[in-house]
Amino acid sequence: MIPLYENYLSAPLNLPLEEMIRLHAEMAQEIGEDPDAWELFEELMENAVRYSSFRANWLLWTPAEKADRDASRSACHNSLIVKFNQLARYLKQQGHPAAWRGELGCEDQDRRVRKRIGDFACYLVFVHALHGR
Repeated sequence: MIPLYENYLSAPLNLPLEEMIRLHAEMAQEIGEDPDAWELFEELMENAVRYSSFRANWLLWTPAEKADRDASRSACHNSLIVKFNQLARYLKQQGHPAAWRGELGCEDQDRRVRKRIGDFACYLVFVHALHGR
C-alpha cells in the first residue's frame, strides 16, 4: 500500500500540515536576519536532511537493512533534536518566545514526541528542497 498523508493523520501525536506551516513561519520570523540564528538553522537543516533520508528509505529497506542502520538513524535523530533545542535556546536568549519548540513537545516526557520532532524536520526538508529548484 502506498502511504498517504491521510493515513499519517491517524498516527499518535501527528503534526498536521497546517500546524507545520504555522510553526515554520514562527521559526522563520524569529530567526529573521540574525546571522547566529541562521548558522544554527543551517546546522539544524544539515541534520534534518540526513535524518529525512533515513525516514524516506525506512519503508524501502528490508528488515536486515533496517537493523543494520537503526543505530545510525537513532544517533542522527538525537543530533537533530539537539539542534532544535540549541536553536530554540538561542532564540529565547535573544528575547523570542520560541513557542514552536514547546509545541513540538518534550521528548523527555513522552518518547513518542521524537517522531513528532522528526516529522517536523521532514517538513522543513520538504520546503527546503522545493526552494532548491
